[in-house]
Amino acid sequence: MPRERMREARRGLGLTQAELAADVGVTRQTISQVESGDYNPTLQLCLRIARRLGTDLNTLFWEDEPQ
Repeated sequence: MPRERMREARRGLGLTQAELAADVGVTRQTISQVESGDYNPTLQLCLRIARRLGTDLNTLFWEDEPQ
């Protein structure tokens, strides 16, 4: 699931939610809500998150096709 990929990528870099939030210009609560699926981020925020996590939008946010 895309939200899990974001959490895994962040943790893989050793970043806390607060650190990622500061790096991309939002609150820790926003990052928490994105990771839990309770907030649908703008395209610009998705781009900033993906760049900070060293990945791309497709890898980080694209929904997998149902099998």
